[in-house]
Amino acid sequence: MEGCSWATAGTLLLASLILSSRTARSEEDRDSLWDAWGSWSECSRTCGGGASYSLRRCLSSKTCEGRNIRYRTCSNVDCPPEAGDFRAQQCSAHNDVKYQGQFYEWLPVSNDPDNPCSLKCQARGAALVVELAPKVLDGTRCYTESLDMCISGLCQVRRKALPYKPFFLIPPLR
Repeated sequence: MEGCSWATAGTLLLASLILSSRTARSEEDRDSLWDAWGSWSECSRTCGGGASYSLRRCLSSKTCEGRNIRYRTCSNVDCPPEAGDFRAQQCSAHNDVKYQGQFYEWLPVSNDPDNPCSLKCQARGAALVVELAPKVLDGTRCYTESLDMCISGLCQVRRKALPYKPFFLIPPLR
């Protein structure tokens, strides 16, 4: 610490001790001004593949680079057959809510190329297709034959990862 005053050297030493005391911080975290990642949330589903998230806080009064949220898959066990389709469950939750003065039995509309993560449902026996929610629940598959899933209303491409690593990241909400 040649050329440093004792006050500066003391401040640097204290800052170094504080940073090194955070054992949960990754190399990426130490290079920026992020706090350690928080614990993982409860899974969005109990079977069939869901999503769990972890958050971190920016410690700077300035903007931190990087994301404040990360996701990983969870509950990657098959659902029992009687559980039914996750998107269909979300549509049927609207069966007891009147739409334009009538009750309908709602069926899922899947594989929408324009917005695969909105909840579009069709009234049974009618040509009526309605977006009942702007986004499906986290963990809903984007497309029927895909492992990609909707998170916060966006289709996230699943990357192969170890169980403890996040499999996709989305930009932080601003």
